[in-house]
Amino acid sequence: MIMSRTEAAPDQARGDLTERLLAGLPAEAVLTDPDITASYANDMASFCPAGSPAVVVLPRTVEEVQHVMRTASELRVPVVPQGARTGLSGGANASDGCVVLSLTKMDRILEINPVDRIAVVEPGVINAALSRAVGEHGLYYPPDPSSWEMCTIGGNIGTASGGLCCVKYGVTAEYVLGLDVVLADGRLMSTGRRTAKGVAGYDMTRLFVGSEGSLGIVVRAVLALRPQPPQQLVLAAEFASASAACDAVCRIMAGGHVPSLLEIMDRTTVKAVNDLAHMGLPDTTEALLLAAFDTPDPGPDLAAVGALCEAAGATQVVPADDAVESELLLQARRLSLTALEAVRGVTMIDDVCVPRSRLGDLIEGVERIAEKHQLTIGVVAHAGDGNTHPTVCFDAGDPDESRRARESFDEIMALGLELGGTITGEHGVGVLKKEWLAREIGPVGIEMQRGIKQVFDPLGILNPGKLF
Repeated sequence: MIMSRTEAAPDQARGDLTERLLAGLPAEAVLTDPDITASYANDMASFCPAGSPAVVVLPRTVEEVQHVMRTASELRVPVVPQGARTGLSGGANASDGCVVLSLTKMDRILEINPVDRIAVVEPGVINAALSRAVGEHGLYYPPDPSSWEMCTIGGNIGTASGGLCCVKYGVTAEYVLGLDVVLADGRLMSTGRRTAKGVAGYDMTRLFVGSEGSLGIVVRAVLALRPQPPQQLVLAAEFASASAACDAVCRIMAGGHVPSLLEIMDRTTVKAVNDLAHMGLPDTTEALLLAAFDTPDPGPDLAAVGALCEAAGATQVVPADDAVESELLLQARRLSLTALEAVRGVTMIDDVCVPRSRLGDLIEGVERIAEKHQLTIGVVAHAGDGNTHPTVCFDAGDPDESRRARESFDEIMALGLELGGTITGEHGVGVLKKEWLAREIGPVGIEMQRGIKQVFDPLGILNPGKLF
């Protein structure tokens, strides 16, 4: 009996796929051991299903990526691109029988140009490694996700990630000037430019940023750089209520100040950090606001912001005198997610962005949702741009608690939309928020996005099941 590929036995189909891949890849780049491939099945998101990959491929060259995509197209096999798998939406989760295309071995910084203020990198370059490398040239790559010591530039581009500095410097999308992208059929396309300005044709570069690997495989990126700013100084302000802290945020932004960092932690997060690290924050602290400036003389800026915090009801304002004190003040924020994870063992991190003026409403609403579901939910936020991370703490071994965690997560997203916000500011849609993307952009928006997907991926093999 002659079987088609779709009718072939799984082992036979996997063998055909592996043989075809090995025709254009070194043996060490093709992993088929089930115990090894299973370790590539998912990212760091909770409640996101993941399938079993048929094979994991770790290419080192553009030509090898092209070979993978040509093979996958010919055999109609799905391909799931991955970076470091630090994502929080299931966007890198495998599907059954797929090729996992891990780009972590493509990790070269190809060029750093101080005159043009650009870096040219492969997708597997670690964010922190790039930051340190350009720093040696007196330059600065601003996007700094909290996982910057692990996450890759390709992953950052895929999810249009942000970080602590977004209030002043913006998100990843604002620093991607051009891309080389391998399309679903293996063709190589270049988008964008190396120049400071350029408006030739549609902005295809922006289209790929945030597309979560559903339109093509980024194999090279031209990134904008800035001059290295002075070392920032930090101010910490304690408040007796979250609403007072959010009022201070509004006063700071309305006053025309441009902090390099403006972060808020609610009482649940402050308590978790105290319990974990014994930092000595007062038990009466209901919210902690951190502000920083990286201007040549940050002292006057910190003094002005401190006065605004006091006018909003701050119970204590502590400005740092130097970089060492600044780092000590930032430790509480850096420990937030680790501390919240220690509360119940597992966390589900939401990523709801609201207008700054509605930040207090979001935090108060999360408190009500936590009380309703009898859960611990801490909120940390990039207050300067309204991007909040309500973090649901739960016991994954307790089915009822897990159910309540998922319900609370959904209610927080609904609240964010009600407040004029968006379901994701920097983590992406992936698997976790597919239903909510449809609610946010509506049926016409979904139709148009699916049309774009059809143009770039007519066979539907690129990261299937993600976004919509």
